[in-house]
Amino acid sequence: MTLVLGASEIRAVIGAVDVVEAVESIHRDLGSGAMSQPAPGALAGADDAVFLPMAVQSDRLGLVAVKLMADIPANGDRGLPTQRSTILVSSSITGECVAVLDGMAITRARTAATSVVATRRLARADSSTLGLIGLGNLAIEHARRFAAVRPFDRIVVWSRSSATVDRFLREVGPDLPDRCIIASSPKEVAKESDVICTLTPSIDPILHGAWLHAGQHINAVGARPRATHRELDGEAMARSTVFVDSRATAQTKSGDLLVALAEGTLSPDVELTELGEVIAGQSRGRSGIDEITVFDSVGLGAQDLAVAAQVIDLAREHGVGNTAQLSATPTVVIS
Repeated sequence: MTLVLGASEIRAVIGAVDVVEAVESIHRDLGSGAMSQPAPGALAGADDAVFLPMAVQSDRLGLVAVKLMADIPANGDRGLPTQRSTILVSSSITGECVAVLDGMAITRARTAATSVVATRRLARADSSTLGLIGLGNLAIEHARRFAAVRPFDRIVVWSRSSATVDRFLREVGPDLPDRCIIASSPKEVAKESDVICTLTPSIDPILHGAWLHAGQHINAVGARPRATHRELDGEAMARSTVFVDSRATAQTKSGDLLVALAEGTLSPDVELTELGEVIAGQSRGRSGIDEITVFDSVGLGAQDLAVAAQVIDLAREHGVGNTAQLSATPTVVIS
């Protein structure tokens, strides 16, 4: 039987998942060579829509997954989410469809958890101020996730919209607003912060290399997975040591990387280290206190599978969700 989990069912159980540990473990598998993550293809749709089938297999989990991510900017004018996704999980042994899940909560949780993991591995240990550029749902998830496992003394925040700032402060939780400082610009966030998370659907750079200072770490998270969309300018990339979730994915989907390469601000032979290689001990992370590091976070199906596997187990344990018989019951012939 196939478990079907909608958004409300996933919200009911995902709080009990150790998302950071799940993401770190799957990146360790990637970095050690225990599994691989092919870059997703892309299907073009109407109204500048892009559909990304993100496929991955984990022998450790015994599962195969495909997340179909729909990126439809025109949905904003329709009053609909601009990104939607559905995750299909099957057994890598029998091929049985184990579960079908809405992807929204899992995507937000694993994205924020990956930023936490990258920060723990790449930022200076004495980092005390977190900067958030963009304060939508992904920023709320980041603030909560950092507060739970890697708290900061101060959080400097910025959004173009005062209404978005107010919503962020209302929904982030009772304890965090007292630590928040509202900045007047992204430049002020960069000036005040040790760790910066860019969380906007920017097309053009919103964080500039001229604003960065020694020892910072940046998680570049928000830009859509398109080769021309970016949050960081070429100078920011060139001043930094760049780490990626997957070389194959970044080299096809990261505008932060690809535009900097096209401009010539990054050398074509720039070294890109995968986060999983750092976690697995195959590569070095930060090399000095003055080094600026960037984690170019494009997003991987492996991260979705790592979290989905635990959500499925918890949902079955607590009787959450519905089941469906998707395939015909096989007929066994004994001769």
